[in-house]
Amino acid sequence: MPTLLEMAAEIVAAHASTTSMTKEELLSELTEVYKTLEAMEKGESVIIETGEAEQTAPAISRKKAFGRDKITCMICGKEMKTLSRHLKTAHNLKPAEYRKQFDIPRAQPLAARAYSESRRQMAKDRGLGENLAKARAARKSKK
Repeated sequence: MPTLLEMAAEIVAAHASTTSMTKEELLSELTEVYKTLEAMEKGESVIIETGEAEQTAPAISRKKAFGRDKITCMICGKEMKTLSRHLKTAHNLKPAEYRKQFDIPRAQPLAARAYSESRRQMAKDRGLGENLAKARAARKSKK
């Protein structure tokens, strides 16, 4: 049976393999995971900090968060092409909750403009709009 330190190292290594982290972040996460596993082993209740101070003040301004080639998470400051999956996995938030928390208009997409444009062009090139129209017409004619 692996030791608590080995289990904590495996958990942090798995997280670090998908997320870029500094040396300090790795060490603090390893310490935090180890303490949590140790508390669980002793049967103590584990208190997870929600970081309310972090949630009230954005890491970046709304104007800077939405760029052409990237979108930045206003909670943690990480940059990516789309934000919805990151919000669910990293912050356990739904896009509507995120929009409400930072007063983001509903019309503002949670994806980089260049990414949305490339996906739109790919759909046009494949003829997905015409195929959808044909499928809807066929379904309507059946009824």
